[in-house]
Amino acid sequence: MSRIYFLIISLLSLGFVFAQSQKPNIVLIMFDDMGYSDLGCYGGEVKTPHIDSLAEGGVKFRNFKNTGRCCPSRASLLTGRHQHAVGLGWMTAVDEYRPGYRGQISSKVPTIAEILKTEGYSTYMSGKWHVSVDGGWKPKGSKPNGSYPLERGFDKFYGTMSGGGNFYKPKSLYKNDKLISHYDKDYYYTDAITENALEFIENHDAAKPFFLYLAHYAPHRPLQAPKERVELCRERYKVGYDRLIQERFERMKGLGLIDSNQTLSSEVAEYKGKARPNWESLSDKMKESWIKEMATYAAMIEIMDDGIGELIQELKNRGQIENTCFIFLSDNGATNEGGQISQLAADLSNTPFRSYKAKTHMGGISSPLIFHGSHKLKGKGVRSEFTHITDLLPTCLELADVDYPKSFNGEEIASVDGVSLLPNINNDKKITRDFFFEHQTSCAIISGDWKLVRMNNNVSWELYNISEDPFEHKNLAKSNPEKVMSLEGKWHAWGEQNNVLPLNPKGLSWNKRVEKYTKLNPDQLGLDK
Repeated sequence: MSRIYFLIISLLSLGFVFAQSQKPNIVLIMFDDMGYSDLGCYGGEVKTPHIDSLAEGGVKFRNFKNTGRCCPSRASLLTGRHQHAVGLGWMTAVDEYRPGYRGQISSKVPTIAEILKTEGYSTYMSGKWHVSVDGGWKPKGSKPNGSYPLERGFDKFYGTMSGGGNFYKPKSLYKNDKLISHYDKDYYYTDAITENALEFIENHDAAKPFFLYLAHYAPHRPLQAPKERVELCRERYKVGYDRLIQERFERMKGLGLIDSNQTLSSEVAEYKGKARPNWESLSDKMKESWIKEMATYAAMIEIMDDGIGELIQELKNRGQIENTCFIFLSDNGATNEGGQISQLAADLSNTPFRSYKAKTHMGGISSPLIFHGSHKLKGKGVRSEFTHITDLLPTCLELADVDYPKSFNGEEIASVDGVSLLPNINNDKKITRDFFFEHQTSCAIISGDWKLVRMNNNVSWELYNISEDPFEHKNLAKSNPEKVMSLEGKWHAWGEQNNVLPLNPKGLSWNKRVEKYTKLNPDQLGLDK
């Protein structure tokens, strides 16, 4: 009897050791245009039980920063480099034929999928790509020129190539290398992203680890969700944003996401230094518009959370949940695109931060970041360390026991800009460094307790002591000119090194910028087409 008992214990121990030695599966989940505090686990009233469960059993970062916009964040996520350094300093709208602004990720830098694939991982993507220059997949039905998921390391792909579109009939939708142009009457893009991700996992060879990039399009505009789901969310928004912002703020204190001594300012720079209009000052029509917008927005997030629950259950059914790392984030803050109601909606979503998507104040560049799962991730709780989206690739590589390559396609390459977060996740180890930002001439640097930021290159720099004023209310630039000059010098040095400069000349509008660079002849510039 004792021998049998010993044999059972030995076999169980061997199985445990084997599980510990396996490379973990990695599920990297990104939402699109979701604000910092929308999730339940970040203080929101949106019902996200499955994401909340990942956060409860893992680590949440309270000072994670993105690039401020959709495709630049995706470029940094996929490469571990600042977006300008890999060719996506602005948008995919046009190739400007200058190194930092080619409109798609550089073919000279590997993606996370290309690296993991060479190390034995199966690589899957379901969702929004948005790192190929617009028009690169013309004529209709053809693949983009040099920047397609299947060409950039993914074994299987389902999703859209462009940055926007209808949830019921998304444009530029592909399954592997085939264009999809027919949609069933009950088609909904969010559900389809989940369904295809599940299909990839169901057909996966369990003898290999997998990397799944689940790049949701929601809750990006247009705000669209099934009517019955929207109705389920309406009641909670009838109290208005004044009360909901304060309730989120207090919950965030209890969750350790903001310090207990912090207060919200009644004056907001985005309303020209005046107080945000209070809820009761709105007309009934405006109140109804806001309620409908927030209810639809919440429904879109809750549908994504449902899908994450399905994915978690599938991995449990396959016996792979214990060896799967989940990483969750949003690509940028909530947007004020759409007018006053949308701005008031974004104010709630970005609580407690000011400003919005496409700007480098905290509301534009702050996202939730959650890590959960596998024996590699031992830490739990909240981490206050500042971190950046370029950190995710090196973190994934350390999770997979993979080194970043010294060369790619036969040429030497620079190291990544980010660092692995595992030491911070597991041991709360402090990492001291500076962080740099630029999008459409909105610029910023975070250095220690200080942040230098400006809305665009036509206005003066603002300076904030973010250890005392994390919500950027008290501009100290005039009283600290030497600090402004020092940080501006650091920012310009970074800009020179990373193909950021020159910035968009004369603040050209979107259409004028596209028109200007569409007329250029790449042959005359000595650049590749």
